[in-house]
Amino acid sequence: MNNELQLPRAISVFVSFVALLRANGFAVAPEQTTAFLAAIELLGPRSMEAIRQAGLATLAPPPERRATYDRLFDLHFLGSETVDHAGAEDEEVVRLQEQGRGEDETLLADEANQSGLAAARAEALVERRFAPGATGDALRRLSREAPARLPRRRGHRRMRARRGPWADLRRTLRESVRNDGEVLRLGRLKRRSRPRKVLLLIDVSGSMKERTDDNMKLAHAVVHAAPNVEVFTFGTRLTRVTRALRLKRREQALSAAAHLVSDWDGGTRIGDALQAFLAVPRFGGYARGAAVVILSDGLERGDPSALRDAVAKLSRRAWRLSWLTPLANGPAFQPQTEALIAIRHFVDDLVDGGSTAAIVSHVLSLGQRKAA
Repeated sequence: MNNELQLPRAISVFVSFVALLRANGFAVAPEQTTAFLAAIELLGPRSMEAIRQAGLATLAPPPERRATYDRLFDLHFLGSETVDHAGAEDEEVVRLQEQGRGEDETLLADEANQSGLAAARAEALVERRFAPGATGDALRRLSREAPARLPRRRGHRRMRARRGPWADLRRTLRESVRNDGEVLRLGRLKRRSRPRKVLLLIDVSGSMKERTDDNMKLAHAVVHAAPNVEVFTFGTRLTRVTRALRLKRREQALSAAAHLVSDWDGGTRIGDALQAFLAVPRFGGYARGAAVVILSDGLERGDPSALRDAVAKLSRRAWRLSWLTPLANGPAFQPQTEALIAIRHFVDDLVDGGSTAAIVSHVLSLGQRKAA
């Protein structure tokens, strides 16, 4: 005799909807599932909208993922036919394969342009594991030379100097006391230099899949080589991974970052991600006066105007804005995609980002450059 608890057939469709939400990144506790079923029993329910509202009240999806919840609800209860004809222009609505895996959603022909034939707009929530590996020569060079070669700025505090624009009256008077009131030498002051902020924005979309591991290892090295570094990843979402990368052991840091980022190897919405970055005042403050380095191929889907506007705003806040793309195969590189053509007048550097050595060389050269 089978003693296992068998769910009534009438509620299995609601339990499977909760399982679909969990598979696509929603945190739903068992108690919330029970409350969801109890709410449906109390409501009757009389309509599909009542079931939708019961789910919103008990399963509590976060506000920023409300569109994803509605899309999954329609897919599960109404079928794909209803979804295909409704809300096709809403870029925030995400369609996912079963269990949160699979290929990106096929785009309609009028949604694509020449800027990103290898990119995608759809979001795919996946996990990623970073393979352990030895530290390469380029990363060792970065760790060794970064403290002296990364860009610096003049601070507000002053320090003693042989030559400087300000007189050090306190030291001058102290020395005059030792010499019976005679001033033998006038002390000078200059501003103390401080490390300039560094902001790394790393594209983790599917078109950058081959570079993602190396770029994240480089980001970990930069975080530990400089005192004031911020790191964000973007694909279809924007994720701050600075705190995870501050862990000393690289494997542990990358594993922590892998659990934070949910859009590895997914779609590409660079313009939306940068607009979201600038919309948060705290994040926008990270870019003010900073050396901003964007690691992306620039394969954007859709209208590149959002990307152009975001890069223009970012360039006004940054001390220097560098865009490193694997598509730049030499010093005579000329952008060919719509997105890179749109942003090239707003960036200070549009150079090779196809290897760790090239990225390290550029980052270390920032200290010898002046903002354009």
